Amino acid sequence: MREAIALGREMLGLTTPNPAVGCVIVRGGRIVGRGATGRGGRPHAETVAIARAGRLTRGATAYVSFEPCAHRGQTPSCAYALAAAGIRRVVVGCLDPYPPVRGRGVRILRAAAVAVTTGMLEDECRHANEGFITRVTRRRPFGILKLAATLDGRIAAPGGDSRWISSEQARALVHRWRRECDAVIVGAGTVIADNPRLTSRIANGRDPVRVILDAKLRTAPGSRVFRQRSPAPALLVTTPANLARACKRYAARHVEVIACAERRGELDLAELAREFARRGWCRVLIEGGAHTAASALRFGIVDRVAIFLAPLILGAGLPAVEGLGTARIRDAIALASLAGRPIGRDWLLEGQPLRRRTVRRR
Repeated sequence: MREAIALGREMLGLTTPNPAVGCVIVRGGRIVGRGATGRGGRPHAETVAIARAGRLTRGATAYVSFEPCAHRGQTPSCAYALAAAGIRRVVVGCLDPYPPVRGRGVRILRAAAVAVTTGMLEDECRHANEGFITRVTRRRPFGILKLAATLDGRIAAPGGDSRWISSEQARALVHRWRRECDAVIVGAGTVIADNPRLTSRIANGRDPVRVILDAKLRTAPGSRVFRQRSPAPALLVTTPANLARACKRYAARHVEVIACAERRGELDLAELAREFARRGWCRVLIEGGAHTAASALRFGIVDRVAIFLAPLILGAGLPAVEGLGTARIRDAIALASLAGRPIGRDWLLEGQPLRRRTVRRR
């Protein structure tokens, strides 16, 4: 099962809108077939593993990190395919929450006299596809808020200089995260201050959609984020009142512009996240800046906070998160399951927001 999980994780970010699944077929104590979900979600992992195992599937055991699909879409049902291949036993990491599947794959296998075991390394399997699970169950992508700060919580010096707070190793990991996410989100202030590319500069990678939150149309059409040579588009989000002007302003750059309603004077990121889910996106990386971080936390679209802490002290400058309006310690956003590990010279701290703040409707 660990091999199946690893196979799936290697395709994370490339299989949208489908989960990234791995399948390992074992017969006589040795692996006879491996497979992972292909780019764009096809072919499925089970189909690949069955093809590679050939006739050796008869009487074999298949380890699948996610419940085999039960519905016929662009490809036949994987549950039926496993049974037809003569697989004797299927070990499933976690069940698929998607309504057309949800337990049906297991029932199909058992009806075909295939022994099924579920829940092996379930937490690891769910973690590997937390984006897909979040999109299906919460109707929004899994949100990762990434911050790079000094030990005193600054993401830039007073003059705006922020290169480079994080180490080269930390930046390399962020490029990997970009490949694994469907979109990377920044505010207009970050584009103006840093003029970033927001691409994934790793081998065999793919660029995420570059999403710029710009309610007041402050970002210049000539910014690097709009003129990247990349298969992934740029998407500018503004208010309904500025939609027509934005479409005209960025037309030459072929930037997609969409309108997002405002709540209490800021873009409604909860509604925006639902739009992303309708597009089939499973994971989004929220990279900056301080006000965008606060807004994402306030609208409850953050599932993981990832802070790279550099061994530096500035003593002044821009805070990592600004604008939450927290007046008391008991109102602070607590992080559960906090874990840390060294990344180059930095420490990466990751945790889950326990109390997601929400903006109340008037």
